[in-house]
Amino acid sequence: MKLWLDGGLQDIESARVSVFDHGLTVGDGIFETVKAVHGRPFALTRHLDRLTRSARGLGLPDPDLEEVRRACTAVLDANPLPLGRLRITYTGGHGPLGSDRGEHGPTLVVAVGESARRPDSTAVITVPWTRNERGAVAGLKTTSYAENVVALARAREQGASEALFGNTVGQLCEGTGSNVFVVLGGEIHTPPLASGCLAGITRALVVEWTGAKETDLPLDVLEGADEIFLTSTLRDVQAVQRVDDRQLPGVPGPVTAKAMRVFDERAGDDLDP
Repeated sequence: MKLWLDGGLQDIESARVSVFDHGLTVGDGIFETVKAVHGRPFALTRHLDRLTRSARGLGLPDPDLEEVRRACTAVLDANPLPLGRLRITYTGGHGPLGSDRGEHGPTLVVAVGESARRPDSTAVITVPWTRNERGAVAGLKTTSYAENVVALARAREQGASEALFGNTVGQLCEGTGSNVFVVLGGEIHTPPLASGCLAGITRALVVEWTGAKETDLPLDVLEGADEIFLTSTLRDVQAVQRVDDRQLPGVPGPVTAKAMRVFDERAGDDLDP
């Protein structure tokens, strides 16, 4: 396996990032996960646009998107996979052992790992911790993922694949690595970006392709929603069969099944929508 680091391909066994890299010491970095189908990335332009937005949100220099594209192509060509998880990581680079940044410039790493198609349905839990919709990094895809690690571990302990957060005012927000949609009276709703959720690439496509509405939703909407589904780069559209102790009947429901079908068709027609 080969990855991209310091401007070129390197063997995964010998590639090294400094132990003083700010992405490691203080989580000063951003990333994107891109689905790769038979060596071709899906929605790469949207992912790179978000990478730039996240960099600006953290005050990092804009990434060189031409280099990122070259890196993605090189890594995918060097590691042929039928379905891959392409990871683009961009950090503040070598820095001091405090929060101040150094002068060495950013680090760019692009790597790929094998993935498998997700099941059509899954179980989720809610967690007592909140997303801070008013925080400095709200809506940015940063490498500061510890709270997601903790919440996802709780979900795994309870036989679920995802944990859902509310925000500080008790509204439904997002999962650790997914956006959430609910069906109410035949209409699809998802929390707005103002809730603090990430502007998911798959989320945006589903909103465009299904006409879903962005709506402020209380966290307890999950207790009565007709249908619930998740979206993310590797989940695409995935039905929820259980939330905490609530089992949803007939999963996937008709609205979710249609959303799954529309997404598969539209994504199959255009790899860079």
